[in-house]
Amino acid sequence: MTAGDICRVFAIPFREKKRLTTVLDKLVDDGFIYQDNGGRYGTAEALGLIKGKISGNERGFAFLVPEDKANHPDDYFLPRKNLHGALHGDVVLAQRAYGRSDDEAEVVQIIERGYSEIVGTFTKDRYAGYLTPDEKRFSTEIFIPLHRCYHIKNGVKAVARITEYPHGKAPGGEIIEVLGDEEDFFAEELSIIRSYTLREEFPKGIEEAAEKQQQRGITPADYANRRDFRDKLIVTIDGEDTRDIDDAISIERVGEDYLLGVHIADVSHYVKYRSPLDKEALTRGTSVYFPDRVLPMLPRALSNGICSLNEGEDRLTLSCMMRVNKKGVVVDSEIVEGIIRSTHKMTYTEVTKMLDGDEETLAKYADVQDMVATFAELTHILQTMRQKRGSVSLDVKEAKIMLVDDEIVIPDYKRQFSHEIIEAFMVLANETVASYMQSIEAPFVYRIHEKPNEEKAQAFRDFAQGLGLKAKFNASDVRPYDYQNLLKSAEALPAYSVLNRVMLRSMQKARYSPENAGHFGLASDCYCHFTSPIRRYPDLCIHRIIKEVINGKYAEACEVYGGFVEEAAERSSDRERNAAEAEREVDALYAAMYMSERIGEEFPAVVSGVSAYGLFAELPNTIEGFIPIESIPGSFECIPERFLLKGSKESYSIGESLRIKVVDVDFYRRRAVFTILEKVSK
Repeated sequence: MTAGDICRVFAIPFREKKRLTTVLDKLVDDGFIYQDNGGRYGTAEALGLIKGKISGNERGFAFLVPEDKANHPDDYFLPRKNLHGALHGDVVLAQRAYGRSDDEAEVVQIIERGYSEIVGTFTKDRYAGYLTPDEKRFSTEIFIPLHRCYHIKNGVKAVARITEYPHGKAPGGEIIEVLGDEEDFFAEELSIIRSYTLREEFPKGIEEAAEKQQQRGITPADYANRRDFRDKLIVTIDGEDTRDIDDAISIERVGEDYLLGVHIADVSHYVKYRSPLDKEALTRGTSVYFPDRVLPMLPRALSNGICSLNEGEDRLTLSCMMRVNKKGVVVDSEIVEGIIRSTHKMTYTEVTKMLDGDEETLAKYADVQDMVATFAELTHILQTMRQKRGSVSLDVKEAKIMLVDDEIVIPDYKRQFSHEIIEAFMVLANETVASYMQSIEAPFVYRIHEKPNEEKAQAFRDFAQGLGLKAKFNASDVRPYDYQNLLKSAEALPAYSVLNRVMLRSMQKARYSPENAGHFGLASDCYCHFTSPIRRYPDLCIHRIIKEVINGKYAEACEVYGGFVEEAAERSSDRERNAAEAEREVDALYAAMYMSERIGEEFPAVVSGVSAYGLFAELPNTIEGFIPIESIPGSFECIPERFLLKGSKESYSIGESLRIKVVDVDFYRRRAVFTILEKVSK
């Protein structure tokens, strides 16, 4: 309807039409309704419009990723001429356009711009400055007026704030931060960090608030109504360089049962709901870890200070006490507010040495020697229980990239049993807490992992069968034990690591949700993240709810957090994805730099991926490189569903062993380039 039509329907006097139009135009600006060329207003659905996000391409065209996947499951192609000023990341309304293909669309309205700041390389001439974005899908430069950039050096990496999107012209902006020279490795790393809107520093007021809490420490009133665990043997087990310690463990034998304590830092005692500290934590969502730095969710006065469960210091906790029988079943549990004093800050390496019988380490930790042995005993029981339940033990290799004395170090991958101890105990606590909160129907943030969709499960089954494995599960209703059994049958194969990786790709991504949907990978009916409130916002959020409940304030918890858990779940899932992508990109940069110093060296490798353009191969330290198809003798056909590059002379499939040579590093794509020396027979 036109504005006049709406006036007639609602009997609005003509003199009020201008006020009505103001309201309608605001709705148009916010993307709730749209006005067509004939002046008619309507919802996007009524006018046949599709709301979605632009996914650009460096060649100028783009794709529309619809918001409503139920009615628009596929993306739409947007030729350059149909973009009408829309750029990568923008939220738009588009209509179907019947051009050269059936899936073509045309942008009719830009609802929200995707970028307010962007990272790139700055250049200038006599007339103006320009920022060429690192994000190649953002297919235009940012125009910087000369009077705003005359003092900035040519060729530096910089961050620009976009100040305008003029019709038919390049976006205008200003340089707000210079990161360093274009060839500077650390400037490149910082460019990636900034492109994901991540920052090291906290606003001054946030730092001051954290320092105030640190100085306050633990007051006499804080000890009241808490379970005192300070006379118990309690240890933390972390990496050598860990400073933000948010979990500690204890164990005792009670008859034939085990009393396992998982003690988690009570961050919510210091970070109050809706306080500036809390709002900053929600904005960040998670701590982000890079080889040379950590971007914490909370200021270090909290994360490394008063909240960290440091050895020999009194610390407030939320403790989950579980009585576990010899079958690995929790027969009784309680969640209490506690206070602990960690007996030892142990490392994974030290615990492994103790279990291996290293006399020096056993002597150093003589007082907890028996307890560590009991940790291992219970871990084996829990692992057996999980295997019977069908838990999928994904052993996906992840490179441990470190910067040691300005040198990049990437040791060969090795998983220690001590990691499995902490993993088993944290998983058990997470399940126990989630099950209790679900049983009382309290508002909550669950960690869910839905089962794989049929298409991806089918592709994985075909791949496994191509390796000669017996994979006969029902792809439309795959169960955790189907995947577990398949992994077990492949443990002795060279392709085991790649099978893990392909299996992971077939799965849905785990996420946070206010509704429980179970956890496929863990074969768990109910799961949450409870054990890391220093570095994950969902853990901090549910701590507050749990404390209200155990203190008899169930109704208050429902009233205060009932609506908030959905926002917390959605934001936390988004920030987690953002952090993971940033970590992957920075790791790829470090790996590329590491391999640039090894050009000409030879390594064993396993084919980890195939494409029409070549092969991907993984080294023992988990670094992945690319083998261009033109460097492999013969002609080839890529058969993606079989993960196979079929050749006229030799074929290559995922999981096969090779001997490769490093010939180059592609810094643009941040990956090493290999050539095949020989295919290693199995």
